[in-house]
Amino acid sequence: MPQWILQLCRMLLRWLFPSRRPRPSRHGWKRTHPDQPMRQPRKPTWMVDELVRLKALMPQAGCRRVADTFNRRFAAKKQLTVSKSYVAYTLRGRRYEIECLRRKIRQYRPGLGESNKVWGLDLTGKQDVHGQQHPILGLIDHGSRQLLTLTAVPNKSAWTLLGYLFLAIGRFGKPQALRSDNERVFTGRLFSTVLRLAGIRQQLSDPGCPWQNSRIERLFGTLKGKLDRWRLLDRAQLYSALSQFAFWYNAVRPHQNLGGRTPLEAWQGIDPYRRPPRREEWFEAWDGLLQGYHLRF
Repeated sequence: MPQWILQLCRMLLRWLFPSRRPRPSRHGWKRTHPDQPMRQPRKPTWMVDELVRLKALMPQAGCRRVADTFNRRFAAKKQLTVSKSYVAYTLRGRRYEIECLRRKIRQYRPGLGESNKVWGLDLTGKQDVHGQQHPILGLIDHGSRQLLTLTAVPNKSAWTLLGYLFLAIGRFGKPQALRSDNERVFTGRLFSTVLRLAGIRQQLSDPGCPWQNSRIERLFGTLKGKLDRWRLLDRAQLYSALSQFAFWYNAVRPHQNLGGRTPLEAWQGIDPYRRPPRREEWFEAWDGLLQGYHLRF
């Protein structure tokens, strides 16, 4: 068959069945754009939920900081990263979920924890009618909210506080950790060294963050709410008053975060809703400021 006939057939086939391949231009091959845009694979659901949770935990943080926090945690662990733009696009449509989660976090109530694991230690004070300030030492168990020590101390020296601490250890056992604020007596070399030698881990809250030692701070809030309405004469009266308050707090006053149980019942593992008491006694002190039923089991 002649060559010109083959070339004519090829041209006819190209005209009848044009190819979809791009034609080369004098500047080279042009990149063709698909009919539909390329879509990236959908991000997993847990990633979106984690970004929402991070924003709820850090409401003041921007999208860049949220993205950096996520990438630092999951880049090496799960080979997943997010960009600042993706975080902004994701959180923009989930503002309601973030606010609901923030409200849920604020309203979270810690339940009954392990007893004798972490103790909270702090100092407060009360002024008598003569203008003399009396320091008060408080020691509470974080798990059961049991008030271990509440007494007026003669001074704030490290030896005095360590003495009361070891008296409580001899009575209730040794905790694994002791949490306090950054007062000078707690951060001193003597106090820290004795705790280290005793095998007790010292936990210090950040400066200006009293909520990190919230159990003892909440105790002092209840104490001051009652003590400020009561007239104090001298140190001897304060000793007696604090003893009555400790009994009322541990054995009479039900705790909301303990499910209606008292700290003493939580410490001893007693459930008053399943175990009937042997005897009921009405307790009243501080001219009616402290009152309630004491259940004996």
